[in-house]
Amino acid sequence: MASFIGAIYSNHDGQVFWYGVEMTEGDDFNRFLTKNVASRLYDEEGQSEFETHLRSLGDSGFVQGNLDGLVTSSTEEIGTGWRVGEAIAEAFLAQEHSIVWPWNMNRDRRNSRASLPGADLVGFKVDGSNVQFAFGEVKTSSDSGSPPGVMKGDKGMTNQLKNLSENYSLIRRLIEWLFYRCRGGPYEDFFNSAMSMFVGSGKKAFSLYGVLVRDTQPNETDLSQSGQTLARILNHPTICHLFAIYIPCTVDGLPHRVTGVKQ
Repeated sequence: MASFIGAIYSNHDGQVFWYGVEMTEGDDFNRFLTKNVASRLYDEEGQSEFETHLRSLGDSGFVQGNLDGLVTSSTEEIGTGWRVGEAIAEAFLAQEHSIVWPWNMNRDRRNSRASLPGADLVGFKVDGSNVQFAFGEVKTSSDSGSPPGVMKGDKGMTNQLKNLSENYSLIRRLIEWLFYRCRGGPYEDFFNSAMSMFVGSGKKAFSLYGVLVRDTQPNETDLSQSGQTLARILNHPTICHLFAIYIPCTVDGLPHRVTGVKQ
């Protein structure tokens, strides 16, 4: 793991593994926020492609000047810390666990405060030549209780991951969503490999991820109850990884920290 990330606890039950990791304050953490996390949050790759394409359309100084307002990278108001929490989860999984995100889901938001239905995380787990679909959920919480409220109830992470593991209509919609975003592009081979593994396993070979972003003291009960509940449901070869990421700043401060501003 990166130097600013330390393992606090780890455990497993059946097909479910859970881990607590702590991020420490310092320059490396700040770079992670302002580079890796900001890149996901603001979709810098998509913004760059958009700007390059628009610039190619202008053939005069007048046209180029009028394009300036359109091609400025979006730094819209982030709002509360949950959106940054989702970007932290994506950046962490990509950096530390070989998860590939072929599409930035922020491109599908019509409302800056909207949450997309189905799953927060949709991508591929890449392990050498083996590629699996990766689906998951992210929760961000300052709740002093353990486990926090976001893990419980119908809309809690535990139930959402259970639904992802059992609801094949939902899984089909997520796979179809991925297909249209991978077809004819650099991730088409990943999609084909993951699809072959999924079908060949009787629709069981995929990976689930649950990420909990916390600004509280590490406590294994944040995840252990969920892990034990899901272990009674999941069967081989489906596998689930739960992560609690303990950050060194407040959740409320994340929108400022991701821009490089400390409160």
